[in-house]
Amino acid sequence: MKLACTSASFASAFDRGDLTQLEWLDLCARELDCDGVVLDVRHFPRTDDDYLAQIKKMATDRGLGIAAVACDRAFSGEGMPDALRIAGALGAPLVTGRLAADTACTWSEQLEALSDAAGAAKAANVTLAVRNAPGSFAASLHDCKRVSKETDSAWLRYALDPLVFEAGDDAATLVGKAVLLYWSDAAEPDAATWSGFRGFVAIERAAGDASAAEMQRAMRRWRIARATEELDRT
Repeated sequence: MKLACTSASFASAFDRGDLTQLEWLDLCARELDCDGVVLDVRHFPRTDDDYLAQIKKMATDRGLGIAAVACDRAFSGEGMPDALRIAGALGAPLVTGRLAADTACTWSEQLEALSDAAGAAKAANVTLAVRNAPGSFAASLHDCKRVSKETDSAWLRYALDPLVFEAGDDAATLVGKAVLLYWSDAAEPDAATWSGFRGFVAIERAAGDASAAEMQRAMRRWRIARATEELDRT
């Protein structure tokens, strides 16, 4: 597995103007020493071709993989075109986001939006990664299995957040359909359970008020856990 940092972790710094997206990329490479990044659409100051090319070039120069583009409006039918365009320009393999709240629309409406999104993703050659979230149409393991069954698309997979699944759900049973993992920076790593996962683990501070030092410590704990698991297996 590889380690990524999400721009959502630093949302407060972006909002205050204390950090730019380019400065954040530099922080991820030089101070956090992570393998990749998850770029939230909210933190792009602009999305013209020249700027996206600059982001892609800087990530390449810093040795950062672009793990995913995150957009929580993507599965509502509103934000998907922009998210797919940004992902395509950056060479990002995934667009990830949460489904709608189960009180915001009907399941039939959400399923229609999902099917449309999957068709657009196939055309763009970008895989969709649904992020499970409490109160959404992907809150439980049962919900996620229904999403897979009824959407029935090879272009729809999961960005699993194991720590927020409903009690009793074994998130590891979905590892075959998982293309990204989310993990709270404050939680202890679980490299043993997810040792077979080969994608990015996106470390995130949900409140968006992370500091560089806090994310450094979270990355270090994961690197130690990853190395320990590898030694135990050998």
